[in-house]
Amino acid sequence: MADVDSVNQQFSRYDQVRKSHTYRLAEDATDQFDEDYEIASLDFAPFLSGDASAKAEFAQAFASALQEIGFAVLVGHGVEPALYDSTHDAALDLMTSMPLAEKMRFRAQRYGSVNQGYFPIEETSEIHPDLVEGWVFCRRAFDIPQVRDDPFRPEEYWPSAADEQQFRPLVLAHEQLFKPLAQAMLQGLGCDPHLLDAKLTQTNFGLRLNYYPPMTEEQDRSGAGRLLGHEDVDLFTILPASRMDGLQVWNHRSGKWVRLNAPPGSIIINTGDYMQRISNDRLPSTTHRVGKPANGAHLAQARISFPMAVYLWENELLEVLPGLGEPKYPPVKAITFHTRSTSKFYGDGYAVEWT
Repeated sequence: MADVDSVNQQFSRYDQVRKSHTYRLAEDATDQFDEDYEIASLDFAPFLSGDASAKAEFAQAFASALQEIGFAVLVGHGVEPALYDSTHDAALDLMTSMPLAEKMRFRAQRYGSVNQGYFPIEETSEIHPDLVEGWVFCRRAFDIPQVRDDPFRPEEYWPSAADEQQFRPLVLAHEQLFKPLAQAMLQGLGCDPHLLDAKLTQTNFGLRLNYYPPMTEEQDRSGAGRLLGHEDVDLFTILPASRMDGLQVWNHRSGKWVRLNAPPGSIIINTGDYMQRISNDRLPSTTHRVGKPANGAHLAQARISFPMAVYLWENELLEVLPGLGEPKYPPVKAITFHTRSTSKFYGDGYAVEWT
């Protein structure tokens, strides 16, 4: 277990894409913030329903924002804000209404590439005691079209079948965005926008419910982080704006953190390690973390977030896309890439080698 002064480069042997910068895993009083930098906020509607010119204009702006810092905020995405409100309330209820013993019946374990299930507080990672509870539900946990034929059994993943029904609408709404988001990224890079369409058809994902309880004064003084600095291991993540501040993004150009406070109803998009690999480093997997809000609300209020990570299935090949120059990385199976990376969090025995 690392201490609060640990830096990312202590774990660089696990990285499967280039990450040359150095940062502390936990928030620190000496951290510097880039108060002037603004992460791009874009209207996705022209790409979803506009003509070819509108699509091209959005794609260029979107890819430019992601190349700049790996993050963008989108409005006009078509998902009703009421769905985010109901999901927030359902996540809060699920995480706070059950005794720990009941949650531990669903203790996270690896299925394929992804560690799925419940993570107790301070046990979301082996390298740092994050002050967050998490619960990860992948495609197999939902009664939606699957690539497998065995019958769906909600009791294997959920305390109640009603819980699956509560969260399924969010999954269905976000799945409609997978291909358009990827198409916009690829078009903005000058690639065929449909290169990933087949791989994103009924692909795997991870819906993670994060519950950050109010911090005690002792926790506040300890230097422990709400969620340590990290990069996502996926193609991209869809994160509805949280009701409480705290998301911080590393600006590799200034070497400072940027506080990202997105407007209600918007979604935050960030690219992950899969995308950095296949884009030949054009779209970076950017470091981010959840720190303490500037107004001190973490001492009295809980924080809820529910990011949705978009993956490829384990047997898919991650290889640099055509048209993006001489490949910096050799082809690798997704499960090998993913589990090598996340061994950083779950231990060296987590890695799986497929050829």
